[in-house]
Amino acid sequence: MKLSRLVMREIFHRKMNFFLALVGVALAVSCVLATMAAMRSYDLNSDKIIAKMEADTQAEMKKLEDDIRKTMKGLGFNIYIFPKDQDMSEVYDQGFASKTMPEEYATTLANSKIVTVNHLLPSLTQKLEWPEKKRTVILIGVRGEVPLAHRDPKSPLIDPIKKGELVLGYELHRSLEIKEGDEVIFKGKKFRVGEAHAERGTKDDITMWMNLTECQELLGKKGQINAIQALECNCATLDRLGEIRAELMEILPDTQITETGSTALARAEARTQAKATADKQIAAAKADRVRLSEEREKFAGVLLPIVLLFAMVWIAMLALMNVRERVTEIGVLRAIGVGSKIVLAAFLSRAVLAGLLGAIAGVAGFAIIYPVVKERLFHSIAMNEVVGGSEWIVPLVAAPLLAAVSAWLPSLMAAQRDPADVLRHD
Repeated sequence: MKLSRLVMREIFHRKMNFFLALVGVALAVSCVLATMAAMRSYDLNSDKIIAKMEADTQAEMKKLEDDIRKTMKGLGFNIYIFPKDQDMSEVYDQGFASKTMPEEYATTLANSKIVTVNHLLPSLTQKLEWPEKKRTVILIGVRGEVPLAHRDPKSPLIDPIKKGELVLGYELHRSLEIKEGDEVIFKGKKFRVGEAHAERGTKDDITMWMNLTECQELLGKKGQINAIQALECNCATLDRLGEIRAELMEILPDTQITETGSTALARAEARTQAKATADKQIAAAKADRVRLSEEREKFAGVLLPIVLLFAMVWIAMLALMNVRERVTEIGVLRAIGVGSKIVLAAFLSRAVLAGLLGAIAGVAGFAIIYPVVKERLFHSIAMNEVVGGSEWIVPLVAAPLLAAVSAWLPSLMAAQRDPADVLRHD
């Protein structure tokens, strides 16, 4: 008798037994695929959430940095670069330097790769008489901020002053009854008042600002400045000023650097705290993701072996039941000359076929049901993202092998039964 015919007759004679084995394999395969897909969809979804959180945090940090920059704008520049031979006691006494240095220093600094400062603003300051108004004023000539060549342009802390315009402090325009848009004469030259500041309660109230080039011409100091103001980039280190001095002095050795500490400290604390908060939130989200992923892996590590063991026990029990019900038939087959190897091969082939068809049914069932439950159970992740091409093939190979292993002992028992012993009782 041919093995294939024997197997087919065996299946059709015990259809329910074969069907139950097939269903057990199909359920096991579907469960394995669903568990794997659930874990992978969770990882992919949590990765997307964290990536979005990081992107949102970066956007929020950028906005926060801009808000802080605007808030700190009132604090002004906190790094001042003066000529090397300038007596600092004079600066502390009158508020500006009497010595000058080349304006090109600002360009040299901007074209270098400095990292500790930005927002470079060269200026020329001098106290003098406003002859037309009989008033002593502090004249400051400024130009637009010098952009750093190696960085993206930043919004300026102060707006540049156009040629032919003046900006007046509160006490000057109030006492002289000058309004924005008025024309005034300063040292014989006509200017338009572009802006009149509100009261600040500092020496700014008696200060006049004008375009740097015009200021240099009026003072006879063409191409000269007496200070470069800058904004500290990052104040998080302990020796902030030491790092800034080390970097700037290497570029401009003929200068000296001072810092207004309270301004720097306020800016440092605000930015450092904002960054630390954002980093802490992202780190917490990543830690939660790892923890939940590990918990799911532990659960899957327990569930999948149980499912596979259950399926194997199920097939083994069905095979054993089939063998016991077929004892007489097996004895007859052996008595008419069917060898034990053929009997063993028949039962194992039956188990392998049940495993293969069950795996096909499980894979097909999972593929059919997945779109229905994708949104609820798998975070709307596409099926091809959670189950790869080769992973569809593995169940089709593994299920028949496990089914054969499960049915091995019952099949071996059937093949080794002595036909004489079996037929003697029946």
